[in-house]
Amino acid sequence: MTDPITDMLNRITNAQAVAHPTVDVPFSKLKYEIAKLLKSKGFIKKVEKKGRKINKVIEITLKYTDKIPDISGFKRISKPGQRIYVAWNKIRRVRSGFGMAMISTSQGLMSNEQARKQKIGGEILFKIW
Repeated sequence: MTDPITDMLNRITNAQAVAHPTVDVPFSKLKYEIAKLLKSKGFIKKVEKKGRKINKVIEITLKYTDKIPDISGFKRISKPGQRIYVAWNKIRRVRSGFGMAMISTSQGLMSNEQARKQKIGGEILFKIW
């Protein structure tokens, strides 16, 4: 697998397409931080680490509103073959504030709003709405 972040997002959207309550994603620290940030912004219900050592997974409980998934789409911006960096004053809102961009900064992962408030730029990973 060349892009684990896209794999994680695809697993989430595929599970929501068939109305699964949870989805398991192979564990990594970056994916766990992404899942925690998605939970804090209300895109998913719950995030849990499960398993030990080599069998660690992240169990993500998906969120639905009237049987409609809360995540309607995502767009990967920075890819392994082409990294995209953005200055803090060039960070834009996603879908008029209904979406979120995930930015990897020197202070850790944060949403586009947090990065603008703290005046920190970084690598823009993806947009989700």
